[in-house]
Formats: sequence, C-alpha cells, structure tokens
Amino acid sequence: MQKQPDVGAGAGGDHSGIARLQAESEARLGLLAAGMREYAIVVLDAVGRVSSWDDGAEHVLGYRAEEIIGEHVSTLSPAEQVAAEHAEWRLARAAEAGSLVDEGWCRRRDGTRFWAHMVLIARRFSDGSVCGFLQVLRDETEAGVRQQRSSRRFSDLFDLTPAGIALFDEAGHVLDANEALCSLLGYRMHDLSAMPAVGLLHPNDRDTSLISEGAAARVALNQPQVQQRVLLRSDGHPVPCEVRTTSSVADDGGRFWLVVFQDITERQRHAETLRYQASHDELTGLLNRTGLNELLDTALHGGADRVAVLFCDLDNFKRVNDALGHEAGDELLTAVARRLADGLPPGCTPARLSGDEYLIVCSDVETVGGLESFTTWVAELLRTSVPLRGQLVTVSASIGASMLDQDTAGTNLLRYADTAMFQAKSRGPGRIALANPGLIGTREGQLGLEEQLREAINSDSLSLHYQPIVDRAGSIAMAEALVRWQHPERGLLAPAVILPVAEQGNLLRALDRRVLRAALSEATSWHAPNGHPVSVAVNLSDLLPHDPEFTDEITAAITETGIRSDRLILEMVETSLVDLPTRPREAMIELAERGVRFALDDFGTGYSSLARLKDLPAQIIKLDRQFVTGVETDPADLAIAQAMIGMGHAMGRSCVAEGVETTGQFHALDELGIDLYQGWLFSHPLSTTEFRTFLSSQKP
Repeated sequence: MQKQPDVGAGAGGDHSGIARLQAESEARLGLLAAGMREYAIVVLDAVGRVSSWDDGAEHVLGYRAEEIIGEHVSTLSPAEQVAAEHAEWRLARAAEAGSLVDEGWCRRRDGTRFWAHMVLIARRFSDGSVCGFLQVLRDETEAGVRQQRSSRRFSDLFDLTPAGIALFDEAGHVLDANEALCSLLGYRMHDLSAMPAVGLLHPNDRDTSLISEGAAARVALNQPQVQQRVLLRSDGHPVPCEVRTTSSVADDGGRFWLVVFQDITERQRHAETLRYQASHDELTGLLNRTGLNELLDTALHGGADRVAVLFCDLDNFKRVNDALGHEAGDELLTAVARRLADGLPPGCTPARLSGDEYLIVCSDVETVGGLESFTTWVAELLRTSVPLRGQLVTVSASIGASMLDQDTAGTNLLRYADTAMFQAKSRGPGRIALANPGLIGTREGQLGLEEQLREAINSDSLSLHYQPIVDRAGSIAMAEALVRWQHPERGLLAPAVILPVAEQGNLLRALDRRVLRAALSEATSWHAPNGHPVSVAVNLSDLLPHDPEFTDEITAAITETGIRSDRLILEMVETSLVDLPTRPREAMIELAERGVRFALDDFGTGYSSLARLKDLPAQIIKLDRQFVTGVETDPADLAIAQAMIGMGHAMGRSCVAEGVETTGQFHALDELGIDLYQGWLFSHPLSTTEFRTFLSSQKP
C-alpha cells in the first residue's frame, strides 16, 4: 500500500453486528504491538477509563495492567494538562469528529515525560452513540524513526479498522481503500483504484459529489464534514452510509481526502421501526393518533378540499370485555380493524385512537358517493357478527362524520366528527349523524365551556360541597366531596354538568387533582364530633389505579395537606375496577396498607359485579340509588338490596345506601342491616360553611 499521512479515522461500530470484527481487530492489534514494544495500544470506555492495556503500553508507560485498568486516561498526562482537562478535550473532539490526531507530552509511571504521537478513534453503537475509544501512542523521542513508525502504524490501523476508509487524490479519484470498504461495496482493491468519487454513489444520490472544491471551501483542515449518502454496491444494491470527509496535506504538500464510510443500514432500519411504532397502533396495526394527525396534515396541506373524517365507536363493546374477558375484546378490536382495512375503498384510511374508537379519513368523499352515503355504507360494513370464544358476537358502531367545507376548518374535523358520533350514539346502536351548522354551533358553545372550565380549574375557582353520610342514629361518619362551579352565566353547576364538559375537554385528570387536594385540605380543619374525626370521600374519574402515577399522586396529596391516611376514602365507579390487572391492584393494596379506604360507587349497575366483588380491594360498597328507590314498594328491588348487603357483609365490606329520601326507605334498609346512609332525608350537599355548622350541631 502507498505511504500514508499522520491522520486518524473515525470508526463507528454496530454493537451487535460488528462486535466480532472489533474484537478480532483488537486481537490483531495486540499481536502486532507485542512485537513492537515502542507502540502502546490502549482501549478506553465511553468516559475515558482504561479497559484494556497491552504489553507495549506497559513497556512505553511503565504501568502494569492491574495498576492502570479502571483509571482515567488523564493519569497518563502531566499535571498541567490534567489541570487544563486536556484529556477530556481530546475525548470530546474524537467523539465529535470520529477521530483525533495529536502530539504532546505523556507521563510514565516513574514521573518522567516523553513526546508522543497519538491517534484517538471513537467507537460507536448502531444508534451513533459512543461506546468507547481506541488510543494508539508511540514514543517520538527517537526522531530518526518517526516517519517510519508513522507510516507503519497508520497503515496497520487503516487495514484493521472495521469501518470503510478510502483516500482520494485532489481530483477526487481513489488512491487507496481498506478491506472493510472493499467488503462493504463488493469490490476488490484493483476495482476501486482510480475510480472517481461519483462512481461510489448510487445513481439516485449523485446530485452532489462526495468531495469537491466547494466542499474544500467549507471544510477546514482536519475538520470532518459529516453527511448521509447512498453508495452503490457492485451488485447494484444501495448501501446507506454516514460519510465523514476531511482534507489534509501530504508530505509533498499536495492535498488529499480521507473519507470514512459507516454502514447505517441497521440504524435506518431501527429508526424506521421506531417511526412505525410511533405512528401505528400496536394491537391492530392501524394508524394511531400520531399517524392519523400526520395523514390529515398531509392531506390538508396538499390542497385537498373534500376531505372527510368518520368517527366510529363500537356499540356495547364493554359488555364483550366484561363477559368474555379482555383477550376476547382484543380479538374483536383486531377483527374490526381487519374488516376496515380490507373493506374500505381506495383513498380511505382507517385508524384506531384508543379503546373501541376508530377513525376513517377519506381524501375525497365525493369519489365514494358523498358524505351521507359513504357514512351509511361504513355503518353497514361494521354491522356484522364475529365468532369469539365459541360465541357469535353481533357488532355495530355509532358513527359521526364531518367534511371539509365552508363551515368546517381542517383543524376541527376530528372534533366535529366526535361530536356527531355522540349525537348518533344517543339515537341508539348502529346509527349515524353528520356534522351540521347547528351541531357545530353547539360544539362551539361546548368548546367555550371547556375553556372556561379549564380556567376555573387553573385559577382555583371551583368550590366543594359536602354531603354527610350517617349511621342509623344520625351520627356522621364521613362526607362525600362534590364539586361545584359558579358559572358567570349559568349559575351554580353540579357534577352532572361539569364532568361531561371535563371529559370532552380532557380535563378530568386536572379536575381530580384539584378536588382531591381541596377536599383533604378542608377536612384537616373539621371539628371531630365526640372525638371521632370525620372521613372525607372523594370521587375519582380519571386518576385511577391503572395510572402509573396513581400511588404517587395520592401519597403526595396526603403529605401536602397533612391529613391522616385513614380519613381518606377514594370512590370509584364499579366499571373502572372490573378485571383489575395485577399492577393497579397492587397500587390499591399499597395505599390500603397505609390506611386509605376504597369505596365501590354505584354498586350493582355494572356487569358481572357480584362475581367480581370478592376480588376487588375495596372496603366499602355503595348501593346505587336505583335499587334504593324501590325498596319499600318493589319486592324485586328489596330482594336485590338484601342480596347485595348480605354478600357485602359476608365479605367484610361496609355497605352505604345512596339516595335515601324517605323514612320508608330508611326503615326498609335498616331492617336489611345497611351500615350507613346518604341522601336528602338526612342532608342535602352543604357548602363549606354550612357543613362546618352541621358538624358543630352533632349531639354527643
């Protein structure tokens, strides 16, 4: 090979694909150095600590391997360089540029110095991050052999480096190439010799040359230019590479180019996999919300003016989940996704947002018969039967649709389709609804209300009322916190109005946090009748055990307010706790062990509730008002209430009756053995001041 200059080459490394090549290269370097004791090869980890030390390094620097391995490379520098953090600077430059060639003083174990020539090469994982360095030192004290050593060492490194390296003359023709580049491109060295740089590039990537006078003007000496290019293998296949180019001056004063080629095929494949995962639903393979937004953005910015969006919500999907289990539910979701993917006409793309919600984007709705006709057709497509676990499950969907027109901006397509879907669902299963000016107007009002609620939450403008929960003697045991919103135009709004607005505006989590902290803070100041502190029950709608932050959020609220854990009761609707996975169940158990209690709200209204009650980590069940209303007149309601109370007691749960409004209901429930009562017969929800008065009026 031809005489080479004193430069280093940046070498990346695929952590899995070329680890073997790196190991073999290091082994060969070790054998080479064993016969050249004036040459030290040191392997460093990513932060510069010595991880490998050969015989040549021991000879040149005086340290035995067991003395130096694990020490930072700055140990080999004189004190003034250590103070100036010169070793760290070299590592940073090598990591940035791929390699660094330098000269300077080094310190031996006995404290003496010698002038050293060093090459520092960065090694990389497939994602481009640095996994370590290879530092090559040679003692330049003997000036007479300097050039010989320089050429020999560079040649060895050139041949052994697993990254492809080529040298080009000033005109851009290949002077030399290492075996790694020949292997990468499928050529022999004589095939590459004198080949112009453009000949290495794929025909689709020849708009700019690898090296040119223009590049020379941009690249200072020894300052690499990094770009991604597509090379051409001898068999015609493309090879994506990260290309590092630097210019230098040879001994005769002529300019040459050193180019390092790192195959990034696996890196690109990995990036493409990550992009796919980020834009597609894992269960069904359809686009997810991110992918959907990208699709819509492309369509709208591409000038499409007849884009339509259909929002499809499966009817009664929860019954399938509850009756057959979540795995069967997933099978149904996948079957529906497959039906959409296979059945939709060209130009229509399905997506899955979450749960049982699907969206369809049609780039030109007129080509499929217009909005109403197409929406009706999709409703029929989704009206089918799917075999699941030996049963034939009937499927239908409520569908809302909107299209781009003078009344609907692109940014509102999803919102209006969503609103139309709720209107369709209110009409019954399998129905459709189209967004129209009236519906849009209603939605605009809804958006305004959402924004006002967001401001009320952020500005701490909501208030809480408290409804007492008492025993048969009328003594208060706990109180349920109920949110109120004093709206400037609508007056005092209750949860029945607030919660749907919060759900539509994605505000439930913020609302839960606000109510939880406000209720706990208020409860710390309550009077304790007969020396027994009153507990406070807080309804949670979105901050649930499934959330990874659930335990931390509850614990933080307790800590911040200073309330005793055993005074907090968290109320959750029965349906949110059905088929509770292991991790959320453990979160509830962890809080329960600290004293927090859980109440199953609206008990008896969900599916499979009786069968699952024994598995739920709840200490309290609240009998829904629909069973309480008829206990004094309807034998069926009385029997249901009796069964629920009996089972709750058998399992060690306390039972609370909701919505008790008459003395007849009270006496009937009392005979059934209910533990606690809540309802207007005892007290309506009270403001903070009224509730404190109520507490003070409790008789000893």
